[in-house]
Amino acid sequence: MTLLAVRDLSARYGDFQALFGVSLDVAEGELVAVIGANGAGKTTLLRTLAGALPPSRGAVEFAGRAVSGLPAEALVGLGLVLVPEGRKIFPSLSVEENLQVGGYRRRPGPWTLERVHGLFPILRERRREPGTNLSGGEQQMLAIGRGLMANPRLLLVDEISLGLAPLVIRRLYEVLEAIRAEGTTLVVVEQDVSQVLAVAQRVYCLGKGAVSLEGVPARLGRAQIAAAYFGT
Repeated sequence: MTLLAVRDLSARYGDFQALFGVSLDVAEGELVAVIGANGAGKTTLLRTLAGALPPSRGAVEFAGRAVSGLPAEALVGLGLVLVPEGRKIFPSLSVEENLQVGGYRRRPGPWTLERVHGLFPILRERRREPGTNLSGGEQQMLAIGRGLMANPRLLLVDEISLGLAPLVIRRLYEVLEAIRAEGTTLVVVEQDVSQVLAVAQRVYCLGKGAVSLEGVPARLGRAQIAAAYFGT
């Protein structure tokens, strides 16, 4: 079943056009990778899908419902949640309060504070500390946990490995696979191509705001991916 269908999606920041007719599909239960060089439009795509940036053209359907232009809070209520680039931890809130904020518009579902703590035990241990006291990897765990507290059907994860050590990145990818195994669909924006393609069922590569390649990672050659990634 197609959970997310995007057709001819364009988006602008004022006079600057960042997306040009992007189309993609995400089936329920998949982990779909979105790759591309800096400035390719990956973050803009997720922000537009999550309701943080209105599209200038195109259609988005989520679970069979037209959702183009809906605000982020309405999309969270439907089950579409963004884990933003840079984590965006609330500095005035404790670790546990950051998680509770994520559950403010929660849907019925399996993800509770207890289950998030089970996934990330460090968040239980440090629950009373300010969220910004955590290391970069721990803050990424907190950002993912905060997103899960809304019980999403689709979790959009932007730049999960940015600035993190390889050991932490491996742990986070293990968590993503566990989240998918629980029934949550994922779209993961990532610059660490080899890491995300090892777990993705399908991949879309963006170049200059448009889809330059799509397919099943195992069927795509390194040269083909590199050409799409770098626009050569």
